[in-house]
Amino acid sequence: MKRLVRLLAVVCVCVGLLGWVAPLQPALANEGVELKNSFDAKLDTEFGKKIDLNNTNVRAFRKYRGMYPTLAGLIVENAPYQNVEEVLEIPSLSERQKQVLQENLKYFTATDPEAFLNEGDDRINNGIY
Repeated sequence: MKRLVRLLAVVCVCVGLLGWVAPLQPALANEGVELKNSFDAKLDTEFGKKIDLNNTNVRAFRKYRGMYPTLAGLIVENAPYQNVEEVLEIPSLSERQKQVLQENLKYFTATDPEAFLNEGDDRINNGIY
């Protein structure tokens, strides 16, 4: 009887080890596809190099003199824009504000609005203090 129990134990261990060293299967069905989220794809456009009038928050305008906070707030509130020149058509702009915008148009771009960049009030107050 002891021999039978010992034999069964050895057989169980051998079967268990065979299952353990089975060939590993890949976790993804297609490993050749590069995974990229929507934000990374957006950075490949002009969004990462210029200020996007449709997706950037107010604080990004601080590096341009005369833009923050009043003019930047007007730009964000009146978005979306089809092209950069549409920002000059904001109804409440003064002549001085139009001049400041005209001087800085080369630093702006207008891409399609993205929900992940515009959700909530993050464009007006992104919570960085």
